[in-house]
Amino acid sequence: MDTNLTIDERASHCFGCGPANPQGLHLVFTTDTSNPEAPVATAHIQLDRLHEGPPGHIHGGIVATLLDEAMSKLNRPLNVLAMTRHMEVDYLRPVPLYQSLVLVSRHLSRQGRKLFHQAEIQHPDGTVLARAKGLFIVVDERLLALAGLTQPES
Repeated sequence: MDTNLTIDERASHCFGCGPANPQGLHLVFTTDTSNPEAPVATAHIQLDRLHEGPPGHIHGGIVATLLDEAMSKLNRPLNVLAMTRHMEVDYLRPVPLYQSLVLVSRHLSRQGRKLFHQAEIQHPDGTVLARAKGLFIVVDERLLALAGLTQPES
């Protein structure tokens, strides 16, 4: 594996955002770092029948995946590699298929290696359909490399 690749390049098969994963969601996020201490990530999504749970609506596991992916996008502008440790999802309303939706996440706070994020799936009118809070733990990429889980950056 080329150790000169960035984390994003090495994650090209990520189910949520990887462009090289034919079964992936291919999410594309924009990140607002105007306040570097509280970045915000946003993606516009519209899922189809491949992601169906209840008829006409997104499967709950896919909803959780969307929220987790949105929160994980906050780690890059914070210049850390972090993984989900805990996530709570509130399914507030059924999330419809075939409709344009907004996925937005916000960094809430940091306590040492612990990062606290929040994400929402919103209808374009602003109605929150699902919300999650997540705890991410900053990991040392060198330890992952020693475990054979990743290659360290040069």
